[in-house]
Amino acid sequence: MSLTKVIKINPASPQEESIHQAAKILTDGGLVIIPTETVYGIAANTLNTKAVERLYQIKNRPKDKPFSILIAQEHQVQELARQVPVAAYKLMHKFWPGPLTLILKSASQGKVGLRMPDNLIALAIITQSAVPLACPSANTTDAPAPVNFAQAIKDLDGLVDLAIDAGAAKLGVESTIVDLTVEPPQIVRSGAIKDQEIMAAVKSKAVLFVCTGNSCRSVMAEAYLKKLLQKQGRTDIEVSSAGVMALAGMGASEETRGVLAQEGIDVSEHRAQRVTQELVDRSDIILVMEKVHEDRILQLAPEAKNRLFLLKEFARISDSNLNIPDPAGGSLEFYQDTFLTIKDAVERISKIL
Repeated sequence: MSLTKVIKINPASPQEESIHQAAKILTDGGLVIIPTETVYGIAANTLNTKAVERLYQIKNRPKDKPFSILIAQEHQVQELARQVPVAAYKLMHKFWPGPLTLILKSASQGKVGLRMPDNLIALAIITQSAVPLACPSANTTDAPAPVNFAQAIKDLDGLVDLAIDAGAAKLGVESTIVDLTVEPPQIVRSGAIKDQEIMAAVKSKAVLFVCTGNSCRSVMAEAYLKKLLQKQGRTDIEVSSAGVMALAGMGASEETRGVLAQEGIDVSEHRAQRVTQELVDRSDIILVMEKVHEDRILQLAPEAKNRLFLLKEFARISDSNLNIPDPAGGSLEFYQDTFLTIKDAVERISKIL
């Protein structure tokens, strides 16, 4: 007879009542075996001292070895970590939710490991519990990490308050762990994501162009830089654009499409997006058209200061005014002159990336 309450849940469509029950137990300081896409884990409320103590006892783990924490939203990183490097945001963007644990500088002291699992049940429990959840693998000392429920409950029956049976883990391989508190970042544990994929993402560069509506100037810059990089055979640079007041989903202006068409560039598929902190956080270099855009970026993410530049700073054109005026509503000639300035700056940038 089972000593721990077991709930069987459909992994593709988790029952809300069961999720709520698991979340309440965790909030109240209980321990719950939960599934993730990698292996099963034992979840505990990190804000509850007794819960964490029980977890250390079950895992027979030294107190100086902290548990990684599961999160459900990327903004939680800012609450739990500090001085988060650009490389971390690149990895989050590419691999989260997924089998990747990032070691960062803790918001309090020391280091903290964070992961966003690619599992509906786990994400729902994390969200509903609304507390930081420690979640080491659901196994005792020296036992292999459990890839299905039977393995998870085998040695833990009676040691935890609730166990969720969702069948076999999708991947059955533990997460890759990357330490980003050191330079260069180090892979602490190889796992579900190949080492070379991790390092390729870390070494890649991300360039973000910003204007007002993301329908003309930043579109020109993004499209032209992509063309130059393609000619150079560069595949390690991601180029994007956004606007501080963009209406999401709008296309490039007719004049912008016409000017770029003369360069053999088709931007008919472009759709505007508003600049976000997430975009800024994962960009190595942010290039804006006007000082007002620079000010807006710094309001959004002050830590981006050393990665933020006015695009015209890179142009050879001798002009004390470093703003590139908005051609919206202007003549085709205005658009053409604007593109020539942008083209000049982007060509120089392409050579130093």
